Amino acid sequence: MSGASPLPPVSRQTVLNGMSVDVEDWFQVGAFEHVIARGEWDGLGRRVEANCDAILELFVAAGVKATFFTLGWVAERHPAMMRRIAEAGHEIASHGWDHKRVFTLGEAAFAEDIARAQGVLEQTSGTAVTGYRAPSFSIDARTPWAHEVLARHGYAYSSSVAPIVHDHYGWREAPRFAFRPVSGSSLIEVPVTTAEVAGRRMAAGGGGFFRLLPYALSRWAIERVNLRDGRPAVFYFHPWEIDPDQPRRADAPLRSRFRHYTNLGAMAGKLQRLLGAFSWGRMDAVVAAEAARLGAEGIAA
Repeated sequence: MSGASPLPPVSRQTVLNGMSVDVEDWFQVGAFEHVIARGEWDGLGRRVEANCDAILELFVAAGVKATFFTLGWVAERHPAMMRRIAEAGHEIASHGWDHKRVFTLGEAAFAEDIARAQGVLEQTSGTAVTGYRAPSFSIDARTPWAHEVLARHGYAYSSSVAPIVHDHYGWREAPRFAFRPVSGSSLIEVPVTTAEVAGRRMAAGGGGFFRLLPYALSRWAIERVNLRDGRPAVFYFHPWEIDPDQPRRADAPLRSRFRHYTNLGAMAGKLQRLLGAFSWGRMDAVVAAEAARLGAEGIAA
């Protein structure tokens, strides 16, 4: 029989998904930004290093390499941790300096923030930093200049857009999958994953969605993106999410406490299941595949 061989079917194990960790400590989260002032941070007990070491063990057991989007503030205080992460074969990328949301900064202040973070991250890890994730996915319609600043500073990719409506973040009009946000630049934006059901988008890329809701829902959503859309998922979580013994802040709003503290004890086990259910890799590997897919098209559907 003549003719080309049929393409292999897409499966959960043939699509490489992006696994990522947003490295910030328990007191640096957006839920507490109006409760814990930045001036208090150095006086609070840091737990990020022990939590990251536990995450490294999870990844070793699963045979997974990931991307650690790290605050410059954390890297400056934990240089040995940064070196361990890099030496284990994971990608070091930037999460900005101290978790200020991009839309609270002007263009000049944002440029200073990412440059300062990049310098410390590269110095402490000994690796080049070419990826960026905005704190709380805060690149949106209010910051049309942000991607241009990232492109000027030589970043290869950003994973800073949540193409949904959410009370803390969201850019509903953004594409669901990788796109080139700056004309004439090779910079690629890879949004956090959403699943589309009956024309509506739902968060499906980790964080609170994964921790608070049943595991089966996340597995179904990621599988849907891989099999129905034929695209990689981008998943993220935080070191503090596997730490049920972290301090409790009774002065935080009830909604913030619910979101932050619920199901912390179950998170590590859920992660183990997820790591074994799909194929996972570093964000730079996912970006390389998406860049090849995009070619000169400019924007993904």
